[in-house]
Amino acid sequence: MMTLPNIITLSRIALIPVFVVLYYLQPAYNPDGFIDIQAPDNIFTQINFWVTGIYAFISTTDYVDGYLARKLNMTSQLGAFLDPVADKLMVSVALVLLVDFYPSDTHWYIGVCALIIISREILVSALREWMGTIGQRSTVNVSFVGKVKTFVQIFAVLFLLYQQPFFGLPSFEIGVTLLLAATLLTIYSGFIYLKEGVKTFDS
Repeated sequence: MMTLPNIITLSRIALIPVFVVLYYLQPAYNPDGFIDIQAPDNIFTQINFWVTGIYAFISTTDYVDGYLARKLNMTSQLGAFLDPVADKLMVSVALVLLVDFYPSDTHWYIGVCALIIISREILVSALREWMGTIGQRSTVNVSFVGKVKTFVQIFAVLFLLYQQPFFGLPSFEIGVTLLLAATLLTIYSGFIYLKEGVKTFDS
């Protein structure tokens, strides 16, 4: 059912390959994952701006399509399936690219955070699928902590993608701090979902 919310959701998924291509086109990116200080700053700034902008657009429309679906009474099974898929795809792709970009010997903690966040997404998705098969999917609806985690996670990735001073503020340091906070919230919210899900395993 090609409703406006579903079209927006599909556009988010379609932008992911564009996001990946632009990410690797950054002049400051080289195969070893280090920043090339000889790269033309103006070209880097332009491409980096578009990379960050696409991620911001996809993150924003994550809320827009859901709002429109409810507001216009256009909720559908296709939308319910595509929306979380688009969100998890974008987050996973962005985290993998960040791990690839930053050297593992000096920025290993980014890899650890990415591993925890992606693992949690897989765990919760599997848990929701299981709950759906036994008719108790509502038991693992998104919690408030989960929503805060998503919000913090979005800004963490945005700052890490931007890589340049943001109105004089250190983007990398801010991004890492937010990523660590998002990881802690990820562990906590994941524990909440798992705790609720375990109660049904003997049902």
